[in-house]
Amino acid sequence: MSKRTTSPARAPRVLPIEVDAGGRSLLGMSPQAFLRDYWQKRPLLVRNAFPGFVSPIEPGDLAGLACEEAALSRLIQHDRARDGWSVRSGPFEEAEFPAMPDHDWTLLVQDVDKWDPDIAALLEAFDFLPRWRIDDIMVSFAAPGGSVGAHVDQYDVFLLQAHGHRRWQIDASPNPPLAFRDDVDLKLLRRFSASHDWVLAPGDMLYLPPGVPHNGVAEDACLTFSVGMRAPSAAELIGDYLDTLVADADEGIRYQDRDLTVPADPFEIDAAAMGRVVEALNALRMNDPDRLGEWFGRFITTYRSAGTAAVPEHAPDRAEVEAALAQGAVLQRHPMTRIAWRRARKGAVLFASGQALPMPLRDARLLAAAEVLDQAAYQTLGEAGRAATSVLVSSGHYLLPGSDEDDHDFDTD
Repeated sequence: MSKRTTSPARAPRVLPIEVDAGGRSLLGMSPQAFLRDYWQKRPLLVRNAFPGFVSPIEPGDLAGLACEEAALSRLIQHDRARDGWSVRSGPFEEAEFPAMPDHDWTLLVQDVDKWDPDIAALLEAFDFLPRWRIDDIMVSFAAPGGSVGAHVDQYDVFLLQAHGHRRWQIDASPNPPLAFRDDVDLKLLRRFSASHDWVLAPGDMLYLPPGVPHNGVAEDACLTFSVGMRAPSAAELIGDYLDTLVADADEGIRYQDRDLTVPADPFEIDAAAMGRVVEALNALRMNDPDRLGEWFGRFITTYRSAGTAAVPEHAPDRAEVEAALAQGAVLQRHPMTRIAWRRARKGAVLFASGQALPMPLRDARLLAAAEVLDQAAYQTLGEAGRAATSVLVSSGHYLLPGSDEDDHDFDTD
């Protein structure tokens, strides 16, 4: 009898934590490989993700934006002598910045992609992710030594070095300490020990999944772009959805027990009673995929925004819009408008900053992708898509360049 041989066990594949994209791809690998091996699993440093990168924004531009009423901005300073931290929220006065020290402070401005089209154009490089998952591009300027302290985020983030150099330290150990300090107004980690330490140059990018402690310190005056994801908590999701259910609930739907039998113990809440509770809740259509989908589309397109498109005082009506398009004008989507679509039982629903507009699937796809809409694209829309376009114009989500309403006014929260 011949002996049966067994193959030696194959060693588990060791995934690198650092790769060099070398201009071949943004991630140094295929998007499929990144999503399979790294997304929400492990950090990745990509050298030369954007080779030869030149920042489209200057520190002075960022400071000017931080002075705008509608911008979300913060100024964080670190007192090294006593390890103290201070944070102030904008808007700031222009005169403040020339008087700032030459070290140990950071200016952060969120939603810069909504203000600067060149920053917004960077999002095209991240089209391997659902666009509705991307929250914003936050831009930070740090003087030498500037930092926001060791902390942890509960969402995915891509940290692109845009100008200067920043040292990033992360703790990629299995169970890092996550307790916060109680002596500062920031959620800073009480203890932080780095497992990896890198200095990033322009064009380098660090991906961090949720829950990885990290600390970034400017080596010299630098700009960092943070492409952050939307990650609402379970409590936010449940709370908002239940608010929707309660607001629309039919008072006639109540707990019923037409199949009631004599209980073994009149004080027991038995399994049959709990089954009726589930029936009463299901009567609210919690298990209706279209209702659930419409709620989520409304919710995720309004989630955490610095502002929304302002409703114009004198929006052009449909006839005026069509006449302008016929004469060569184009509709420009408002930069604060968040948009997505989903399939429904019949066709699709387009979501624009909380509005839900039913239409054929083809129209929803076209409008979701159309940051600008010209006559040729408009002509391909069906009646529902054209009617929805008129609604979007009247809501301020599409603007006619050159019109009185083309001023990118925001309704701030």
